[in-house]
Amino acid sequence: MLDDIFLIILLLVAYLYWSKAQQVKELALRATRAHCLSMEVQMLDEYVALNGIWLKRDAAGKVHVWRSFLFEFSSTGNERYNGLIVMLGRQVESIHMEPYRFE
Repeated sequence: MLDDIFLIILLLVAYLYWSKAQQVKELALRATRAHCLSMEVQMLDEYVALNGIWLKRDAAGKVHVWRSFLFEFSSTGNERYNGLIVMLGRQVESIHMEPYRFE
């Protein structure tokens, strides 16, 4: 009986974590699209891939999940470049893009 309750709680926690992670990934994707649009480059594949995860404190000292996501973009349509977006909780901490050619 106790094992069943523990298993149900464990599955519930796993689902809640997965759900929150999907929301953060969607926020990262939207922020990346907007950044690429503002930089006048094309985001390729419309996808961000989780690169790293850690716990980190914000400026107020509160602990959040720190996640980094990789994405690809193109400035001319011929080459692919890599980018990185870092999320601290649900906030964008930074977006980095490799140096790229432009016309």
